[in-house]
Amino acid sequence: MNIKKEKIGDFTVLKIKGRIDTVHSTILEEEVNQLFENGEKNLIFNCGGMNYISSSGLRVFLVAQKKAMALKGKLLLSNMQPAIQEIFRISGFSNLFKIFETQEAALENERN
Repeated sequence: MNIKKEKIGDFTVLKIKGRIDTVHSTILEEEVNQLFENGEKNLIFNCGGMNYISSSGLRVFLVAQKKAMALKGKLLLSNMQPAIQEIFRISGFSNLFKIFETQEAALENERN
């Protein structure tokens, strides 16, 4: 798994590439917690390069969503591949997150 961070306006974008499985979910969780501790509260998870997510990965997304909401921030998801979208749909997580086709659409939605 690889995570690239980029600050765009009020959001920090995390471009996630690879698998979010039991081993890698802790790395993502530590990265997200560090961002929150450093004062970030608006995140976009760009999932374009993500090809797998386990239940432990889903938990990281859910915990990040709760922390963002507690900070009066936002967690947006974008660029999901169809297989990942299906996992979110089946698990009911698609109802818990704002999911956008593209990172640009997520940013544009927040500007309006």
